[in-house]
Amino acid sequence: MLIACTRPPSPRLAECELTHLERLPFDVARAEAEHASYLATLERLGVKIRAIPAAPEFPDGVFVEDTAIVLDEVAVITRPGATSRRGEVSSVAPVLAEYRELVRIEAPGTLDGGDVLVVDRTVYVGRSTRSNAPAIEQLGTLLKPHGYRVVPVDFEGCLHLKSAVTRIAGDLLLVNPAWVDPARFEGLGALAVDRDEPQAANALAVGPTVVHPVHHSATRARLEARGLRVIPVDVTELAKAEAGVTCCSLLFRETGTRAPLVFHSG
Repeated sequence: MLIACTRPPSPRLAECELTHLERLPFDVARAEAEHASYLATLERLGVKIRAIPAAPEFPDGVFVEDTAIVLDEVAVITRPGATSRRGEVSSVAPVLAEYRELVRIEAPGTLDGGDVLVVDRTVYVGRSTRSNAPAIEQLGTLLKPHGYRVVPVDFEGCLHLKSAVTRIAGDLLLVNPAWVDPARFEGLGALAVDRDEPQAANALAVGPTVVHPVHHSATRARLEARGLRVIPVDVTELAKAEAGVTCCSLLFRETGTRAPLVFHSG
């Protein structure tokens, strides 16, 4: 079974960290409704929701992806790049400890989970304003005993690597090639987002289904043309905080098996 660790939006969401987007007014009630619908979508796909304690004091607390990297063998507790977010990990770690052995990124390393793209035994890590070289080096050391290879990736134009690229099928990535070079991902195919939808590369694959933001309809058409089943979800309010559909959950297998996680070739 797949588990999705999640937590609700903070009433202070409007105070979230922003790097590449202009700050717009937030409707917290709408963000809460979007989040509830997102969880309902995952449940319909057979995912078990595991609630992380609410953290109203952290404006970005709903974006739990940044607090950890959960692999079959271990969970890496990150040290977020934004100082305001570092306290978020304290409530995430005890929940993940129910499922995995924990290891941690330590100072001076900083790492956001949104910068980490796992493809089988290769872990791509974006070099960003949130994730630095000491953390990438630490991650390589922590994961080497488990047979993972850590590969740094340069990108531009967005906050996190997974704003520019996500895995949507066994050997297929959804990519904004203006932000990251698809050639960096050796042996994988790339489907480009529509040029008028630069934020559309963030997608969440659950089995043969791709969960994707409803407001990126042109890119959704490209996904469907490749034979992928797409479920659109409304995350337009959450997107004002530089968020995508991967940001609001930590998705992993309940057991530590080595069978393929959620991906099927389209």
